[in-house]
Amino acid sequence: MAGLAGRFARRWFSGLLGSPLQVPALGLHVRGPAMLASQKDFNNAVSQVKLLKEDPGNEVKLKLYALYKQATEGPCNVPKPGMLDFINKTKWDAWNALGSLSKEAARQNYVDLVSRLSASSESPSPEAPAADRKQPESDSLVVTSEDGITTIRLNRPAKKNALTTQMYHDIIAALQAASKDESAITVLTGSGDYYCSGNDLTNFTHLPAGGLEEMARSAAALLRDFVNCFIDFPKPLVAVVNGPAVGISVTILGLFDVVYATDRASFHTPFSHLGQSPEGCSSYTFPKIMGSSKAAEMLLFGKKLTAQEACAQGLVTEVFPDGTFQKEVWARLKAYSKLPPNAMRISKQIIRNREKEKLHAVNAEESSVLRERWQSDECMNAIASFLSRKAKL
Repeated sequence: MAGLAGRFARRWFSGLLGSPLQVPALGLHVRGPAMLASQKDFNNAVSQVKLLKEDPGNEVKLKLYALYKQATEGPCNVPKPGMLDFINKTKWDAWNALGSLSKEAARQNYVDLVSRLSASSESPSPEAPAADRKQPESDSLVVTSEDGITTIRLNRPAKKNALTTQMYHDIIAALQAASKDESAITVLTGSGDYYCSGNDLTNFTHLPAGGLEEMARSAAALLRDFVNCFIDFPKPLVAVVNGPAVGISVTILGLFDVVYATDRASFHTPFSHLGQSPEGCSSYTFPKIMGSSKAAEMLLFGKKLTAQEACAQGLVTEVFPDGTFQKEVWARLKAYSKLPPNAMRISKQIIRNREKEKLHAVNAEESSVLRERWQSDECMNAIASFLSRKAKL
């Protein structure tokens, strides 16, 4: 997966909440001596972190961790962990980045950050639709059926719809259910400003008991099953790309029957930047769709395409102005959903069947190669470097 869908999250979360990454928008503000928080304020803030109703995200947790260490121990005073000690190196980098910030200033910044997090947790985002706010936080995928259309909607707008490991399982289940329901068409789209930002790289912060080899094995098996669902899907499958798309959300587009995009959308596959290799059958579908040299620009060098460029190269079916995108696309899809469903299924079968065996073979090969890449020093170093950059102040 373009940005490993590993299983590191649980240990990362528990390790960071007790002591605790940073978001640039939540920058440090050093106060004057008269305004510095007391030890009691700091202790209350430490307790308050454990009561937050919403997960603030790994970047904020790492910021909290760094400020906690600086406030209690002062500037970073422990040896730098090895590059392969992923979790501890990232935490060390965040703490070390605080430099000579005084304990008192770190304590104040910790209290300020927790205060902002608590206020944000208590009031829903004004941008979130009322319907979204009623859903549990774990509802990162919303599936609805109406007017002959089953819609699978990625629903982590605050995280740019980045895919967690659980979302992979949920999408597989949703596709399997949609393949058997009474709808004529199935649509994949996103909530908010992003279509999908690819894999949540912070999934990459918990090694299972079997270590890196076990993580790579299970992630490769999940990836293969996930892509196979798109290869085998029997109904018309439409991507409604409502914003930027990254990684796995781009590579699987070659397995869709139709791709509609807003003119705000972009398409980015930064595999080489992360020490990884293509997936989603893109090593086969992209050269076939856009030609080998254009595909190489994307898959080897990570060139980001605009919606118009993606359309000109055949990856996108049609581009719509953002202001009318939703209205035009859904009106068209509702009209298509009235077509005889069996005729559409049979037609898709005729179009796709000759390539299914090839696509399954490509998917198996890509997953196997990625399994090896994920265990390589090059990949781990690239991911560690990425996470470290995000941790800089």
